[in-house]
This record gives sequence, structure tokens and C-alpha cells, in this order.
Amino acid sequence: MKAYRAALLWFAPHHEGPALARFEQDGLLVIGPDAAGRLVVLAIGDFRTMQGTYPDVPVEHLPGRIIAPGFVDMHVHFPQTNVIGSPAAGLLPWLENYTFPEEKRFEAPEYSAQAAHFFVAELLRNGVTTALAFATSHPESVNALFDEAQAQQMRLITGLCLMDRNAPDTVLNRCADEGCASRAEQSLVDSEALIQRWHGKGRLGYAITPRFAPSCTDVQLQGAGELAARYPDVWIQSHVAENKDEIAWARQLFPQSRSYLATYEDFGLLRERAIYAHCIHLDAADRSLMRETGAAAAVCPTSNLFLGSGFFDYLEADCAGFAYGLASDVGGGTSFSPFHTMLAAYYVGREGQAKAGLSLSPQHLWWQHTAGAARALGLDGVVGNLLPGCEADFVVLNPKATPLLERKTSLASSLNELLFSMIVLGDDRLVERAVISQAIS
Repeated sequence: MKAYRAALLWFAPHHEGPALARFEQDGLLVIGPDAAGRLVVLAIGDFRTMQGTYPDVPVEHLPGRIIAPGFVDMHVHFPQTNVIGSPAAGLLPWLENYTFPEEKRFEAPEYSAQAAHFFVAELLRNGVTTALAFATSHPESVNALFDEAQAQQMRLITGLCLMDRNAPDTVLNRCADEGCASRAEQSLVDSEALIQRWHGKGRLGYAITPRFAPSCTDVQLQGAGELAARYPDVWIQSHVAENKDEIAWARQLFPQSRSYLATYEDFGLLRERAIYAHCIHLDAADRSLMRETGAAAAVCPTSNLFLGSGFFDYLEADCAGFAYGLASDVGGGTSFSPFHTMLAAYYVGREGQAKAGLSLSPQHLWWQHTAGAARALGLDGVVGNLLPGCEADFVVLNPKATPLLERKTSLASSLNELLFSMIVLGDDRLVERAVISQAIS
């Protein structure tokens, strides 16, 4: 067992309110092994009240610091780190001119391995301790990312990118030998082999990953749905309704489906643990479908602003009652930093729902990137919070990390003012340390 004394930020159970934050100015966080041997939160609360309960537990005192849940990134592209900040007229030309040429390089195991090492280090440096990530269509990229996450004992979910059409041959799923019937068939064989190798190994999870419907034939999507039915505890991830040109293309390719989102439902790919990035241009029927199936949205504000895709509609999402959380969407997204993502979400809320006067609260923004994102992933009570029983992933924040941060946070007279100061002014310098539960000795 070990304890940490610092200011503590965490969230009430979700049934008590989606953004109800708890804060102790002088708190104690106690961690230790559970019955399964995982390091989890055993207790959290006021230091003076709790110190007598754990007299023999060593305490690391962190004066002036805030301990908060590790951030959860619901949608990030591992092979697009080098693509951040690439200029393009929109989503489809950005894919063609920058993304696909970079992703081709991940067929080389050595390139995938060094990229994975940098990617995981960058996530942790920015305080992201759980991520749902895209790899490429090359099994080498999936193995490299899982290998690195396992080495860091990080909770990470990824999977082979399924795409058997409408992209350069170098990034389509490949056939292993001359006996391969089709790219689709081989991609599903490879996906199942990767599920059996990695899913549930330590803190790793597998996600069946159609890139987006236009990149997949009916045969590949049908096979992905059948694979999902055989493995109901794996995740599903893809993109939907990000860009109007993309939507028109999807409707042309799948005219039998009621909508772009409904295409995934038609192939058995909407359910709990199914995460769809963007979800910007949905109608009322689509939002109801998200709620009814238990699928969740990964909101990607820096990417949507950068590519001019549109604004996620928070008011309609809440009215419909489907789950969502925040995501960096690197490399369409412009930063690994959760603080940049939360600030962009604030802009999206203000601009996208300007007529309604929406202003997302700092607590709600922070919840979207921690406990809310974990809930949307089906990991409520596992990560994204510091409630007893949660895995002990957390960040140590220094609100005096820069002169301006120190000046501004010292003036905060409420929790909302403190959190918003960090959201607006924070970056990787604010994260003094990211602690991974199973890495603690």
C-alpha cells in the first residue's frame, strides 16, 4: 500500500450527475492491490479525517500539487503523429495527400516500433493514461503498439484498420499469399488472430476497426459484424458523419441504408463498446439509434475545427441521451494535450450552440475527458476516476507550472475558476507526472 497527500480532484458516481466534481484541498489517496492483484484506489478523502486509519502506510506528500484521474482519449491515430499540422482543404484531400503516404510506412516493423515508442511516451507525457487508438491496415503496426503499451503497462485499445477499397494499394489490407481469396477475407483472419493474441492480455483490449464505411466493401463490413458477434466483449471503432462530402459519398456507396450511421447498424456494428468518432452531422433518428444501441461518440474538437468539419451538437446529444467523451484525434487533431482538447470543446459548445447560449462548465469539460469518456468506453469504475476500486491511474498537476498559470490559479476563488484556468492556460508543462497503476512497486 501507498498513499499520496495533495489536493485531490475526482468525480461522483455517474448516477449522481455527469459532471459533479469532488475536490479536497488537503486530501489523501490510498492505493494498494485488490483481490486480483491490480493496484487500485482503496480510499480517498480528507487527509485529517483519514490519516489515523492508515498509520503505517507510507505517504508521499506533494504540497501545491493536484492529483486528478488520468485522462482518457477516446479516439487517436497512432500512425498520424507525423501528420499533425499538415495543411489541406478538407478531410478527403488531407487523407490523400498526407495521411495515406505516412501510413504506408507502418508496414515496416522497425518503423512501427519506434513510432509506437514515441506515441505512447507522448500520451503519458500529456497525462493520457487510457487510449482508444487506430493503428494501420498492417498487422505490424498493431503488434508494435500493443507491445509498447504492454511494456508501459498502459491501458490501451487498438486494432487492425479494415479497408479493402477506395485508397491506395499500399494502405489497403493485403493478402498474405497467393491462396488469399480477397483483401477482406485476409483482414478478418488477421483481426481474429490479433484478438486471440492481445485482447484481455494485461490491460490491453482489441477494437474491430473499419476505417470508415466508404473504405470497406459490403463483404468486409459483414465480416466485421460477424466477428463482433463472436467476440462480444471487444470494442468497435470507426468514423461517422464527420464531413458533408464524406456523408454524400457514403450514401452513394450504401444507398440501401437509411443514413450513414445506419450503415453500421445494418452490418451489426452498433452496440455498447462501439465508439464512433465525430458524430457531427446526425439527425434525430441517428441520435436515437446511438442511444438505443448503446454506441458512443468520440468528440474531436481540435480536429473538427482544424479541418472545418463542423460542430458537435452537445444540446441534441444530451436531449437524445447517448454517451460521449473527448478525444484528441491526432493527427487531424492538433495536439496530444487534453487541455487543448477541452478548450477546443468549449469553443465548439459556444460556437455550435451560440443561439442557445451554451457554455460548457469546466467540470463538465474535465468529466468528458476522464470519467465521462471511461463511461462511454464501458470502463466506468475502472479508469477515469479515483473512486475506490478504480485502477490507480492518475496525474500529478502543478498549477504553478508557468508564471501565467501560477498568477492565474492563485486568484481562483472557486473550483470552476481553478479548473478553467488550467483548461485555458494548460499544456504538457502542467502535467508533472503520470502514474500508471501497475507500474507502481
